Formats: sequence, C-alpha cells, structure tokens
Amino acid sequence: MTTQSVVIGAGLAGLTAALRLTEHGHRVVIVARGAGATHLAPATVDVLGYVGGERVDSPVASFDQFFARSPDHPYRRVALAQVEAALTWFSARLAGLGYTGGLAENLLLSTAIGVARPSALVPRTMIGGDLRAGGRFVFVGFRGFKDFHPSLIADNLTRAQVPAPLTARAVELALPRDRLGDLGGRRLAERFDSRQYRDWLVESLRDKLEPDERVGLPAVLGLRRAEETWQELENRLERHVFEVPTLPPSIPGLRLFDALTARLRAAGVRVVFGVTAVGASAHDGRIEAVAVANASGTVSYPAHSVVLASGGFASGGLALDSRGVTRETVFDLPVAGAPAAGSVRFAPRYFDDQPLAGSGVPVDDQLRPVDADGKPVFGNLHAAGAILAGAVPWKEKSGTGISLATGYAAADAIRGAPVTSMAEPVR
Repeated sequence: MTTQSVVIGAGLAGLTAALRLTEHGHRVVIVARGAGATHLAPATVDVLGYVGGERVDSPVASFDQFFARSPDHPYRRVALAQVEAALTWFSARLAGLGYTGGLAENLLLSTAIGVARPSALVPRTMIGGDLRAGGRFVFVGFRGFKDFHPSLIADNLTRAQVPAPLTARAVELALPRDRLGDLGGRRLAERFDSRQYRDWLVESLRDKLEPDERVGLPAVLGLRRAEETWQELENRLERHVFEVPTLPPSIPGLRLFDALTARLRAAGVRVVFGVTAVGASAHDGRIEAVAVANASGTVSYPAHSVVLASGGFASGGLALDSRGVTRETVFDLPVAGAPAAGSVRFAPRYFDDQPLAGSGVPVDDQLRPVDADGKPVFGNLHAAGAILAGAVPWKEKSGTGISLATGYAAADAIRGAPVTSMAEPVR
C-alpha cells in the first residue's frame, strides 16, 4: 500500500471510510480528538425512521416521499445501491456482532425510556425486542443501576402505538455483593463476561418469568462475550432474551467501536487520538498535507486524499462564533443551511424546528465540499457523516445511516468508482 489517505474523525463515518479505503489499497491514518459518537449511540443503524413526523415502516419505500420534503438531504448524494451495499458490507465486516436487517423494513425496538424506535439494522442481541408482532414482555433491571428503568419502559410501552397488542411489566433484581463500587454500565458489562454472573442471572429469573414472555435486559451483557452470553441466556431460559439500550455510555456502541478499530489496526491503519486537524497545505486545487495540532505543536500528514468526518456542532466540526456566524472548523469550508448573522438562531422550545438544525457542508455527487458556484473547494477532499448539510438526524432517525452510507460512498469516490446519486426519485 503506497497511497496515503487522511481521515479526520473517528465516529462511524470516519471509521467506515477508513476501513473501506484500506480495502481499496490505501494506507490510512485517522486523526481525531476522541472516539466520536459511537459511545453514545445504541449501535443500531437507523437509515430512515420518520418522514414528516410519521413513522417509516420501509426505508426504501419512503425515499421518494422523504426527498420531496428534503431535496438537499445527504442521501440524495448517494446511490441507493450504495446504501444497500454499505449495509451489507457493514454486516459482513462485523459478523461477530451479528447485525440483521436491511432497507426493506424497519424493526421496532424499545429505547431506554420505552419509546418504540425504528431501526433498519440491529445487533443480534437486540432482535428479540422487536415490538412489531406484539406479545408479552418483561423488562429486568438491577437495583442500584441508574441508567436503566424497567418500570418506566414497561409503562410507556403499554401506551405506545405499535402494530400489534403487547403487555409489559418490570422486574428488579438485587445484584450479587461483590464490591461493584460505582455501578456503571461498563463495570456491569465486564461482570457479565464471566460465567458467575450468567449463572446468577439465570437462577434469579427462573421463578420470576411467566409463560411466553420475552426478557428485556439492559445492554450490558458483556464487552467481549456479549453474543455468547445472550445465546446462553436464551438457551437456558428457553425464551427470547434481548438487550435494551441504556442511557450513555452505550456498551453496544463500545463493542462496535472496538470491533471497527480492531479491524483497522489489523489492516495497518494508524489511529491518532487527542489531536485536532487545523488546516491544510494545498496546491493547484488539491490538498497535499493536513496540519494537525498535538500537545507539542503542529505536524503535517501528507495526503493523496482526505475524508472530513469531523461531525457537527456536538463534535466540534461546526462552530457558532460570537457574531452568530456558523463555520466549519478545519478547512473553513462554506456552510449551507445556517441562518444569516443577526437572524434568529434558536427556537424557544427544544423540539421546535431549530434554524441551525440542517447546517453543514454542501457537497457534490462525489461528496466533495463545494463553493457557492457548486465547484469543489479541493479536488481530493470528501466529506461524510454529521458534517454534511441538509439533515436533521434526531428528527429523521437517520444519523447512523447517513454516517455509514456516506463514509462508504466517500471511500468509493476516492477510488474513482462510478457514483449514481439518488438525485432522481427512487423507483
């Protein structure tokens, strides 16, 4: 491998682009402030969950309607075939996490507060929690673990709008006294990697379960052996067992991050954390090196190509200055979708349509950031993930889908693969 690509950001978009680039024969270095949003998200891939406030049953069948409302959305810059290919590729590369699903239909999973959330691709440990067929559910919590509230989940789900009737109740167990100390998700997950905790859980639940109940547990069934633990619990309890995402930090997100970075390091990718990309040297419309600030100064990383996956406001990829101007923080790229200086920037209520929500970097069909005339700012710079303009991921339930699809497509664009965007309605 002789061609070096620099990826800025270590969230799902950056990790996807980096891994895909290694498969194209590139030498890759990732530079990032930290681990990105994987540690906060439940590790599902949410392609498209809502259109105009209505829940989506089938992402692929809803794109036409969605694009009529959101003509500048990042998905318009990616071919439908690439979105499908990205999901298949992701599932294959992370076979150990057992991802299941696709674009044809969304599963409905419970959130940490009992809201039915649509997701296209989910880890196998969560499959049993699909609410679409209804049925009987019991949610099991652990006394003292404050990131999971089974009574709240059960109560809210009984009121949720789901396709089939369901019942839900809660059970709370006292954990073994083994000096757990601070009872956080990671500490619990480490315990469930051991047989002792599996045995304790099975024995504790045997006389507390009713016939045909599916058992929902907080998503702490292990850091390294979650799949094994889940399968063992299903076999020994003789019923469906499933994980429910907890409040952050996300243990499934940690598993996903660890699995991706392990594959990257095995492929020879250099991952540099605790640094900040601050600019570039360029010649003849192409970036030649990326400037990166670390604790001792600034160093330059030569680059044949660059993927900007630095995230939005939450990750520092976008910033709002004291004059009310929104700017991209690495290359000072043009930003679209932001309100003009002096205009209203924040709606009074949190869930209102926020003027800044769709802000981001505009791109062409190769995911290259463009200027006001639609011309690429740099011929070898591509953007992916939350930095892109035109999406409101929390409202659409599309964030991880955008990151995966655009990270995958950016790598293919760098390779020079033909790209057919969804600029025309999907048929």
